[in-house]
Amino acid sequence: MGLLNNAPQEYYEGDDFGNYQFVSLEDIINQFMIVYVGEDKIISKASKTDVAFHAQRGLAELSFDTLKSCKAQEITVPASLQMTLPQDYVNYTKISWVDSAGIKHLLYPTSKTSNPQSPQIDANGDFLFAENGSLIDSGNLIVNGNFHGGSEGWLLNQAAKDALPQTIIELPGTTLQPFTDQSGWFWDNNRIIGYNLKKFQAIRQENVPIYSGEKYKITYTISGYSEGAVLFGIVNEDGHFTHTTSRSANGTYEETITSGLSTSLTTLYPAQSVYFQNATSSETSLTIDNVSIVRVGNEETSNTWSNYKSATPSENQDDYQDDTYWKMNGNRYGLDPQHAQANGSFYIDCMSGKIHFSSNISGKTVILDYISDSLGTDEEMQVHKFAEEAMYRWILHAIASGRIQTQQIVPRLKKEKFAAIRTAKLRLSNLKLEELTQILRGKSKQIKH
Repeated sequence: MGLLNNAPQEYYEGDDFGNYQFVSLEDIINQFMIVYVGEDKIISKASKTDVAFHAQRGLAELSFDTLKSCKAQEITVPASLQMTLPQDYVNYTKISWVDSAGIKHLLYPTSKTSNPQSPQIDANGDFLFAENGSLIDSGNLIVNGNFHGGSEGWLLNQAAKDALPQTIIELPGTTLQPFTDQSGWFWDNNRIIGYNLKKFQAIRQENVPIYSGEKYKITYTISGYSEGAVLFGIVNEDGHFTHTTSRSANGTYEETITSGLSTSLTTLYPAQSVYFQNATSSETSLTIDNVSIVRVGNEETSNTWSNYKSATPSENQDDYQDDTYWKMNGNRYGLDPQHAQANGSFYIDCMSGKIHFSSNISGKTVILDYISDSLGTDEEMQVHKFAEEAMYRWILHAIASGRIQTQQIVPRLKKEKFAAIRTAKLRLSNLKLEELTQILRGKSKQIKH
């Protein structure tokens, strides 16, 4: 019985083109159970669960170095010079940028730099610790209320709360509903919402490592503004506070302030805390989003990465033309071929799951060709027909290796497995005689055929 079960019209009017070259993993499992498992067969008894496990392991292993990888992702490199690894990424095959003609230019990995963790320190060089005693990495101290080292959640200013008869409510993960007889700050889907705020009514976050004399860059976005004004303040370890300019309009605001220098007065807020506050006697309503606090000097995760992305790529700095390294112009003796290119370079930061590019790649289109284990989705759990026999031999050897009764045939099955994998690699290499001879025509030897 033929394998095609649909008419040509259904195929050409559909979108599943070229799928005949593959066989699904489910079909391989079912066919293995029928052919190789049973009485008077190599495997007398095996559960379908065991076969499915070894089939998935075989598919993953063959995906790494035997099966053809077709996965690729294209991005335009932003100013941050970073690219997030794909969700199903296992390893890359090549990374290249594309010119205006659509031609790929290969990027080369650099092994002479990295992006190490850089714990934050105070003015004396001492490490800063979070509330749980762990080190605080460089970068934002806060992103929308989730502090590095801060206690969970925003808290209402207790003095303002005691002075008001209204009930302050918190609605985590829900949409704010207006209440005519209530006012206060609300937490709603990573946003801070103020509704009918009274004078000096505030919301705060405690246990944030704010220290006297240090500069902090404050960024936040205001929307839904009605009237009045709001300010953002920080409180250092001595209880002295410093606040930003009062804002009375929608927009994104960024301001750098120095802790403890704008006032010597203490505040009702706890030491080492931050807060938003209604700065006027008028009631105000607004939404605050994209909150960020960064200690100036700790913006980057490491100085190594900061220097790498801001410098001219090393392969272009002297371009081997001046006298910095070569005392005789035009002499190329000792040139290292791995650096003799101007395409750019990259390295992969395994901790952050991102690819970091050299500065000359900014704004260019980059293509990441990569391999996965083919187990990410049901649709990709399929095997090319050139490697179908290799899958059967893999499963057969794996099941027999795990059973004491079949140890005597394991060496033979192992040889058959390797032979089937070699055959699959040769078939999938896709070598064509006409294409090979065309390439070799330009070489020193002529190939007769």
